[in-house]
Amino acid sequence: MKTVPERWPAPAKLNLFLHITGRRADGYHQLQTIFQFLDYGDELVFTLRDDSEIRRVTELPGVPAQQDLVVRAAQLLQQHSGAPLGVDIEVEKRLPMGGGLGGGSSNAATTLVALNALCELGYSIDELAALGLQLGADVPVFIRGTAAWAEGVGELLTPLNGTQAPAEPWYLVIAPDCQVSTVEIFNAPDLTRDCHPITISHFLAGQGTNVCEAVVKKGFPPVAKALDFLLKYAPARMSGTGACVFAPFTDQAAAQQVLEKLPHEWRGFVAKGMNRSPLFMMD
Repeated sequence: MKTVPERWPAPAKLNLFLHITGRRADGYHQLQTIFQFLDYGDELVFTLRDDSEIRRVTELPGVPAQQDLVVRAAQLLQQHSGAPLGVDIEVEKRLPMGGGLGGGSSNAATTLVALNALCELGYSIDELAALGLQLGADVPVFIRGTAAWAEGVGELLTPLNGTQAPAEPWYLVIAPDCQVSTVEIFNAPDLTRDCHPITISHFLAGQGTNVCEAVVKKGFPPVAKALDFLLKYAPARMSGTGACVFAPFTDQAAAQQVLEKLPHEWRGFVAKGMNRSPLFMMD
């Protein structure tokens, strides 16, 4: 068993579109979306311990350790495997919380993948994805590590390869100064919940929007302002239920030029779209 600290990426994701096609009896929404990764995200450092204690050693304002998905993921793996699995986890947070970039889910996925490797537990990707689903509907896509077409509540994944793979442009991502609650948006009475299902081919031909945008723009003016700004330069869209918005550019320099025009109070970054997660491209 390895005992040296190990640094692992927890990349951001974008929802390239988001449709809601219905609502189940249990209240969960049926959706269609495409997940794509970015070469930008949080980083986690794992230091294995000689005991069975699981500790998050980084303070994250507003996120008690026992509610953090990294701790819950490690505990779930410990319980499922029966291994001692003592570990100190350091979280280097770069992704905004409540931004629609999947930071918490990505952190949970990286924790499962990393500890499975470091502790030599031998679980397959399918087994890890099944565990991850217990933590959140979009955790499995990070565990599988391939850009994917998602349906159901986001857990039914079809890998996008070859001609079905989305382009990998450079993106400018803006994080408005607000957090958006997914629960709040999904419970909004004016949210569109009856989108006609589309296919991957339809999306690649230019169809697909984010139906949550209208609700979020109405309730969160900073998001509307960021979208209006980006739309002056490229087709802009909100990721997930927000608050982050993004736009594609043909090259890094073009995206960087727009980034330099952001109002000083806004946060933003430029990142490359990736159809294979950085988590699975480590040396």
